[in-house]
Amino acid sequence: MFASRNARIFQFMDEREAIIRDVESRVVAEIVERARVHSDDSLEYVLNEAAFLEMKRLEKGSSKLDLRPYGYWQDIARTVGKADESHRVRVLRELTGAYARDVAGKFTPGVYRFATRVLPVGLSALFNAQSLDSVVGNYRKLSQRIIIEGATAHLRRLAEIGTLVVVPTHTSNLDSIAVGWSLDESGLPPVTYGAGKNLFSNPLTSFFMHNLGAYKVDRRIRHSIYKRVLKCYSEVLLERGYHSLFFPGGTRCRSNEVETKLKLGLMGTALTAYTNNLIRNRPNPKVFICPLTINYHLVLEGETLIGEHLRTDGGRRYIIEDDEFADLSKVYQFASKTMSMEYTIYMRFGEPMDPFGNPVDIGGISRDPHERPIDIERYLWVDGEVKPDPARDRAYTVECGHAVARSFKRNTVVVSSVFLAAVLFAALRETYPRLDLYRLLRVARGELVPNEAVMARAERLQARLRDMARNRKICLGHDVEGLGVAELVETGAKVLSMYHATPVLKRASNGFEIGNPDLLHFYANRLAGYGLEGLLGERLDDGGDA
Repeated sequence: MFASRNARIFQFMDEREAIIRDVESRVVAEIVERARVHSDDSLEYVLNEAAFLEMKRLEKGSSKLDLRPYGYWQDIARTVGKADESHRVRVLRELTGAYARDVAGKFTPGVYRFATRVLPVGLSALFNAQSLDSVVGNYRKLSQRIIIEGATAHLRRLAEIGTLVVVPTHTSNLDSIAVGWSLDESGLPPVTYGAGKNLFSNPLTSFFMHNLGAYKVDRRIRHSIYKRVLKCYSEVLLERGYHSLFFPGGTRCRSNEVETKLKLGLMGTALTAYTNNLIRNRPNPKVFICPLTINYHLVLEGETLIGEHLRTDGGRRYIIEDDEFADLSKVYQFASKTMSMEYTIYMRFGEPMDPFGNPVDIGGISRDPHERPIDIERYLWVDGEVKPDPARDRAYTVECGHAVARSFKRNTVVVSSVFLAAVLFAALRETYPRLDLYRLLRVARGELVPNEAVMARAERLQARLRDMARNRKICLGHDVEGLGVAELVETGAKVLSMYHATPVLKRASNGFEIGNPDLLHFYANRLAGYGLEGLLGERLDDGGDA
């Protein structure tokens, strides 16, 4: 299916060593230059910062993922203050080179060809059997079950004249697998992408990650040298024409809300790469940002994610080491329980944009809100020439981040599980108006929400969502768009009761019994931020819609 078997990534292994050397030399040169200009960024300070943060981290426990032992950092901390500048540069170069080599991915064409044959079978087994009795040999076609929508034809054209940066929402470790299949199914080129280093030790994913362009991101490491290596690796890939994928949320969204607060470090590398391409007169210099929403009926790791979110009062640890995705039996259970669903995932590509957040047409020309062409090179001029300007470029990247967040909201697809969860959670809020969230979650288990409370809210919500969809403020799954309210509610109930260890709800003759309020909150959160709270929170006897 894939239309560009000669995509740049198929040449990656021929360039890998040159890429590593390029990253090492750029990072060292940049840090040395900053040290020369800014005394607060001296090499002594930069190396001491790295040693201090790594020693502090390793004191809490080491792992096989660690590149350097505690003693290595202790030695740097003890000697760097007395060393001369040439020694500090040697230490910086050695450390930067080791990080660049550890981060750098690989791409094996044979594994890619194998994966594109095997992945549809694996995903079919995971998502798409017609029923529990048809696990063997009777799969529905994957493309009929994972729905791909949006600007795919537009992106195919842009991939021929520039470099794509796909930026998806992020809820599950299944996201990378689903995106990879969707790109291939849509005739789009394969991409490089960063993945948590802990996933490379997962037997379910490590083989493919090691060979399909994924590069390692060790989110435990917080010092500036490592962060600069990661950003520079991304910049070099984009400058060399390697299509890429970033999760701008940074990590899986624990609450399941549509992400609005994005991490812009890696996304900013698109603008840096475009600027460098112009300065160096590279062919096809443009870089295009491609928002993508991934919309699940059920989320494999939902219980762990919402538990983490609630335990930290909306905060998060950066890594969850063990969750449902790491347990093959849980993955199998997820597969078995979701096989009877008509549609499992909606993958929706938003309209592409330039690194400043302007929409681009099919010829790659940026357009203003009145669809007039924009010469975006002028955005980068300093005294009539294209030059980098860190403060200016950060402001541009913030604007691009806002545009991506708006695209996420417009292109989120509401499915029946989310729809019913929002209705039921609003009813619980109405039943216990004086309780804060955490008290509500404690008392709601076993609560019965009557049918009449559900149906009245469901009618109002479906009408409002259809109106929002007509005005391009949100998208609707086939069930939410096409089913009558009663059938839609029953469909949502079936989905929400089919997978999790403690079912989200149970159907009773006179209503819905809440089994897992935390998960109900998790799925309802997908509609948070759309201004629906007043609509859903109205009392049933108030006489009208919001």
